[in-house]
Amino acid sequence: MKYSIAIPTVLAFLGSITLALSASPKVEFHQRVARSKDRETVQDRLRELGDGSSEKFEEFRSKQLARSAATGVTALFLLLFLSKPLLLSGLTASLAAISIYVLIDKQLSNRVKNHQLSVESEFPAVIEMYSLALSAGETPIAAMERIGISARGAMAIEFKKVVALVRSGEPFHLALDGMGREFNSITIRRFVDSLIIATLRGAPIIEVLQRHALEAREAQRNRVLGAAAKAEISMMIPVVFLILPISILFALWPSLANLNLFSSG
Repeated sequence: MKYSIAIPTVLAFLGSITLALSASPKVEFHQRVARSKDRETVQDRLRELGDGSSEKFEEFRSKQLARSAATGVTALFLLLFLSKPLLLSGLTASLAAISIYVLIDKQLSNRVKNHQLSVESEFPAVIEMYSLALSAGETPIAAMERIGISARGAMAIEFKKVVALVRSGEPFHLALDGMGREFNSITIRRFVDSLIIATLRGAPIIEVLQRHALEAREAQRNRVLGAAAKAEISMMIPVVFLILPISILFALWPSLANLNLFSSG
């Protein structure tokens, strides 16, 4: 009986907030989403995944807030149903909602990181294909179109975008510059800048591509070695804190048992 008015109180509080809004809840919600302080950073991460438009940002943020709110409300009603104190229920529900909000943002960052690793891993092969196509006598835009059709992955998709922009009348170097801005990768940015300079100044493009392919292979090798080093460190944790203590315990247990027998005798 003590908590019988808790749920109506919560619903009345939510209703009063809705009535206090200057516009309808849906319009007010979209306005507040559009004014988010981290809009640019989230859109940059979404852009790396292929779509950084305002509609995509609003869709992502709406799902993020909706799931957080649903988690918080569910936790609140569950704790109130279990007759927990109202203050404790509110704090726990708020913590659950904030945790889901941060978790979804962290998942987006992990997706971007995995996407960057995937792009950089396929970058050397794509550049070698591009170099071979140019060596066979194709123009830079024709070689990009061929790779965009025959290959798969993020680089092939970006090559298709560059070809579409050039076909629509945009200069080749501007389309390349736009492709370089799509990725938060120093390797790809350097490749795009070198290709733009070689195209504008008439330098031999094949030599530039071969040099960047070698640099990309070396960078990929360094990433693999770095990941292997981190794996070695992580594998030492169970060895030092689990296997080694058990081995020492098995080695010392007979001596400890004999000492106990002598002391008891």
